Amino acid sequence: MSILKRLLGRRDYHEVDVVSREPVGKFRVEKILKVLNRQVLVGEVTKGLIYPGYKVKGKSVSPIMKIERNHQRVDFAVAGDRVALMLEHEVPCEEGEELEIYRS
Repeated sequence: MSILKRLLGRRDYHEVDVVSREPVGKFRVEKILKVLNRQVLVGEVTKGLIYPGYKVKGKSVSPIMKIERNHQRVDFAVAGDRVALMLEHEVPCEEGEELEIYRS
């Protein structure tokens, strides 16, 4: 990884791996935003339990940095919650797509 990427906090997609074999949850994307140069996915947890540090898997993989519900930071989200997930890296996805969540 180059020094510039390291200073800016950017990493290549292939540097993040999924550790667990089975997904612990699913997340349906309703809206995709950019906040402070980070990707934020707004949507609903359709299955399971999600914590910061877990990984979102679509066409690539990214750790979840922060979870917010009603503009307040929360420690976790359960099925049925409508939340915003701030990701460490950008995950190419579309509105309406269902992404898998894996334990770190």
